Amino acid sequence: MSDRIYKTVEVTGSSTSSIDDAIRTAAQGEPVAAQPRVMPESLVSPGRSHRSDKPQRIIATATDRFARDGYDNTRWADVAADVGVGPTALYHYFHSKQHCLFVILEQAVEDFRLRLTDLTAAHPDPTEALVAALCDCFDLSESDVRRNRLLVSEMRLLSSRRSSPTEERARQAARARIRDLEFAWATLLSAVMRQQALPRQDARDLTRAILGLYSSIWCWYPYEQATPLATVADFFVGSALRMIGVPPELYSPPATSPLARESDAPVRQRPR
Repeated sequence: MSDRIYKTVEVTGSSTSSIDDAIRTAAQGEPVAAQPRVMPESLVSPGRSHRSDKPQRIIATATDRFARDGYDNTRWADVAADVGVGPTALYHYFHSKQHCLFVILEQAVEDFRLRLTDLTAAHPDPTEALVAALCDCFDLSESDVRRNRLLVSEMRLLSSRRSSPTEERARQAARARIRDLEFAWATLLSAVMRQQALPRQDARDLTRAILGLYSSIWCWYPYEQATPLATVADFFVGSALRMIGVPPELYSPPATSPLARESDAPVRQRPR
């Protein structure tokens, strides 16, 4: 494999056309100017902020409730009871249940992007980074699995504008994180194409194919508990590589990978 060094370039909050232009430029091997990224105040993930942990407690509790009982079937008062506060106390942190959900979705997508960014930085070879990123999609704790299921089941709500300014800002922020994630994946795939380990194709179409395949898993897992997550991961990684045209023999997770065969647990525990 080539030892060419590459960068994942971020275009935060950009329009679809500007992202498409940047992806085409990256695919041609030309330098792309990175734009400064500003972390929105609402986007705070565990271990990544100095803010009070109360909003994160609410988010974690709401995620569990929404994933277990369904977003529509969960009352805001149920979340308050689980947190151990009165219903009105939640409004100090979130305008509404919908606002809280949008922040959950925003954080979930951004965590996914940050993990991809960390992996591309740790693997200078683009093809190795791609395989590592696909494997990392399944290095999940039980709370990660619940959040993924919630993300997939409620993503539809991001398509409708909200009358509340607070909810609409949170919705737009979540949509911006999705664009960031798509761009990060497309940039990585463009680097693999430049390495000639992947046929020249539309990097954005490949990105959506990979993310669509991955999202489909959370429509049924973990209801099929007889299937260990590691087994699902093996199938997904091999299928994704074949789908985009990368030789599947490149898939050889190291012994330290979370996909190592020695465990039969259905869900991996990832330290926070």
